Amino acid sequence: MSGPKLRVTPDVARLLQEFLQEPTQPRYGYDLMASTGFPSGKIYPMFAKLVAAEWLVKERENIDPAAEGRPVRHFYRINPDMIAVVRQELAALSQYIAPRPATALRPGFGHA
Repeated sequence: MSGPKLRVTPDVARLLQEFLQEPTQPRYGYDLMASTGFPSGKIYPMFAKLVAAEWLVKERENIDPAAEGRPVRHFYRINPDMIAVVRQELAALSQYIAPRPATALRPGFGHA
């Protein structure tokens, strides 16, 4: 199973880390906005890309909006078939952005 190729940016990685904390737990947008600090204009486009790439599954809450007095929520959860891929991508990204050891410089002579 694989959808379109997805570029894992640091923001996408941050969102995916939230899902990996409890991979089986469905989450909704407002909850994830609060935990990541991302505004709706940033998080919902990320949801759309992750759903299109089949990394997330989008589910509609099964309620009667009139009875509940609120609109239906959409929940997102990590696709169980993609957990290993997500972990691999996050590990690769963390190695790419990990701080590199400082190279000692000698005054007037360049690198030590």
